Amino acid sequence: MEWQILIVLFGSFFFLLALGVPISFAIGLSSLLSVLMSLPFDAAIAVISQKMASGLDSFTLLAIPFFILAGNIMNQGGIAIRLIELAKVLGGRLPGSLAHVNIIANMMFGAISGSAVASAAAVGGTMSPLQKKEGYDPAYSAAVNITSCPTGLLIPPSNTFIVYSLISGGTSIGALFLAGYLPGIIMGLSLMLVAGVIAKKRGYPLAPKPSRAEVLKKLFDALPSLGLIIIIMGGIIGGIFTATEASAIAVIYTLILAVLIYREVSLKQLPAIILESVVTTSIVLLLIGASMSMSWAMANADIPYLISDALLAISENPIIVLLIINLTLLIVGIFMDMTPALLIFTPIFLPIAQDLGMDPVHFGVMMTFNLCIGICTPPVGSALFIGCSVGKVKIDKVIKPLLPFYAVLVSALMLITFVPQISLALPRLFLGY
Repeated sequence: MEWQILIVLFGSFFFLLALGVPISFAIGLSSLLSVLMSLPFDAAIAVISQKMASGLDSFTLLAIPFFILAGNIMNQGGIAIRLIELAKVLGGRLPGSLAHVNIIANMMFGAISGSAVASAAAVGGTMSPLQKKEGYDPAYSAAVNITSCPTGLLIPPSNTFIVYSLISGGTSIGALFLAGYLPGIIMGLSLMLVAGVIAKKRGYPLAPKPSRAEVLKKLFDALPSLGLIIIIMGGIIGGIFTATEASAIAVIYTLILAVLIYREVSLKQLPAIILESVVTTSIVLLLIGASMSMSWAMANADIPYLISDALLAISENPIIVLLIINLTLLIVGIFMDMTPALLIFTPIFLPIAQDLGMDPVHFGVMMTFNLCIGICTPPVGSALFIGCSVGKVKIDKVIKPLLPFYAVLVSALMLITFVPQISLALPRLFLGY
């Protein structure tokens, strides 16, 4: 019976996706169909509705609309250009300097905005014309932008970690935020290594050496933007406020920064920004609610245990099992966006990882890193589409330049997976985790 429910649940889900049904509705309808196999119609409807509502009844989730609003304010608040100018003085003397500027700027802007897509659009839209002017291959430039924009999903504040905290049963958000720093930096540095090697082979130019006064000016201009990260993480680590309270503080800070200091956002623009944030929040929360109903349907049918037993039947070696989990998530990431993949597969794979002795914080970082690769891959990678759009490059032209970047990202993923100290060092240092 359990296997039949599993087939109905995932078979109907992927069938609905293939028909073009929005993913939130596909999750909810497939969950309902699976529950109907064990409950009458009225009871199934009541259970699914109740689980969707109770899944959203969480104080932690209040952080998501606030961080989305703060990110949207900063996206239009002149932040990107200031961070790009700072990145120029930080990475301008490396081979293929503009590629390194793109990566560093994506790391900083993505961390502040919390959105890979916004980072790809804002940073890539600014850097692509500059790189084309300097003789860079547009496909190479697009590949650099596409693969580096997800770094901000690992470097906090990250809505992805907030969602994972909820679905994993209350894993510490502060610990997850701290755990994302080193893997996010490793992701950026690994991309810079590949970009530098390719740029040196092709003879791409170096940027002029900046003067000390110029370095100080660019740093001073960007400090207010970077201050958001310092305030949020300093407050969380110091126990001054929770991650949810930090999200509200982020909104106040970004309003002051964009409206009063940078003066890039007027009061007349705020209603449109708020409305955009409300729409985005609604989409995310509907997805979370539907996924909570699917999580209950899977737990009710013992599906996580079925999959766990099937995996352990293949091998009880932790290395083999983690490789299978990573391979599965890499394949899932090709066909599914990051948030739904996280919501659906965390309840399945987290218990298996914990049985192997893996810390839930470490697993959350590994899973997020893995799915970051997925949003850079065809056919549904959101970062891929935006990166190609702003770089004015066709998707088929950018696939080959992306391959060496994919290879180094997978190598970095293996490092994160099998060296837990990379993820857990900072939480243990600052929080005693």
